[in-house]
Amino acid sequence: MIETVMKPDWRRVKFGDVVRLSKARSQDPLADGYERYVGLEHLEPGDLRIRSWGNVADGVTFTSVFRPGQVMFGKRRAYQRKVAVADFAGVCSGDIYVLETKDAQVLLPELLPFICQTDTFFDRAVGTSAGSLSPRTNWTSLAGFEFALPSKDEQLEIIKLLSLFDHQVEQYSDALVELNQLKASLTQAEFVDSDVPPVPLSQLCIKSGIQIGPFGAQLHSYDYVVDGIPVVMPADMANGKIVLDRIARVSETKASELKQHKVRQADILLPRRGELDRRAWVSEAEEGWLCGTGSIRIRVADNINPRAVFYALSMPTTVAWLKANAVGTTMPNLNSKIVASIPVNLPRVERLDDVVNALDGLDFSGRELISRQQAASALRAQLLNRLWEK
Repeated sequence: MIETVMKPDWRRVKFGDVVRLSKARSQDPLADGYERYVGLEHLEPGDLRIRSWGNVADGVTFTSVFRPGQVMFGKRRAYQRKVAVADFAGVCSGDIYVLETKDAQVLLPELLPFICQTDTFFDRAVGTSAGSLSPRTNWTSLAGFEFALPSKDEQLEIIKLLSLFDHQVEQYSDALVELNQLKASLTQAEFVDSDVPPVPLSQLCIKSGIQIGPFGAQLHSYDYVVDGIPVVMPADMANGKIVLDRIARVSETKASELKQHKVRQADILLPRRGELDRRAWVSEAEEGWLCGTGSIRIRVADNINPRAVFYALSMPTTVAWLKANAVGTTMPNLNSKIVASIPVNLPRVERLDDVVNALDGLDFSGRELISRQQAASALRAQLLNRLWEK
């Protein structure tokens, strides 16, 4: 309905005719009263809110000034799709354009960030970027970007509709934060603060229960095929599960050669290097898949609750311990000896099953919230791009 009713009354304009690039600067931000700074690392793709920042008092060379309501667009590596609306004043990186509408009666300021999130706008930004390592777009190219501008009344209607989606997504985000806080409080009370003394992980595992994935000499790049047995790498571990988005596969023949690396239901997978906070639980459907190069398989004893061990290994305190005990400077690495020595705290026996069931319930609720949030975000993006489709 929006597409057929609104679009006939829209007119073509150039971005630079209705949007201004702010040139406000501060050579001494602290003296000028600015307390916070924002770099590209503080902008999250697809999120219009600025949720993190740095403190000017800690030292910063940024001089570009931004104010509440202005739109911040990451011009370096524009394919990362970083756009945000400032809700406080500060200074930002020179790799961030600070944008504002020239005339609020022509283009409502609240509509500008949505236009900057469209595929057509990003196509322009990415297509006009120059440089190989850190491609950057320039203002002249963005100013020449043409788009359809609705009437003011139609702009208000679009803002209202898209804001409803944003509010819904934000509610899911807030619920996830509260859920994770509850989970953190529960694990802290039942695992970290437990009066049960910690034991090395090896004492909770079967013989050879801690196994490093196959080495490079056993698994080569030419062994991977389009269809076959999945091989779980650290990149395939997310939110405690195995994700199939880009998982590698090998033939059944190759998998048979590496049968000692096949995983079973209730195995726990950790990364061997890199992002040591990744974890994955092996479900019944994933039994028979392979623990990949760069991954570590953990198999606990039959008399130990494997989910309890999984939650213990997923705790921030365990991640911190691994980072402190990993070897290597450029990229931290783990080996079977280090993993076997992980101190594991478990809840008291009489409370263990109840605690695990509670955590499983929170995990299920978290996955449901994430699924609904992703669905709402996808629908919002679809609507946004249909409004300004090519």
